[in-house]
Amino acid sequence: MTKQVRILVSGRVQGVYFRAFTQKEAKKHQLSGFAKNLPDGRVEVVAAGPKEAVEKLVSWCHKGPITARVDHVDTEELTDIDLPAGFEIR
Repeated sequence: MTKQVRILVSGRVQGVYFRAFTQKEAKKHQLSGFAKNLPDGRVEVVAAGPKEAVEKLVSWCHKGPITARVDHVDTEELTDIDLPAGFEIR
C-alpha cells in the first residue's frame, strides 16, 4: 500500500544539513519526494512510497540528524500528488 505525506519540521533544522540527511534517509527507503527550507525556518518534507517506509521517514524526522534540534513535527496525509522520481533537495 502506498502512502503520501507532508511533514513540517520546526526547530533548529535549517543550516544543519537536515535536508541532505533527509534525502539520504528517503533514498535508503526508496521514497519519492523532496525536502525544502521554508521562509519561516521550518523544513517541509513531502514523501511517497510504501506505507512502512514512509512511516520510518516520519519517525526519523522526529529526531533528525545529530546536528539538528527538532522541536515539533506536523504530518498530514496527501492524495494523488505529482512527485519527482527519486528524492530531491529543493
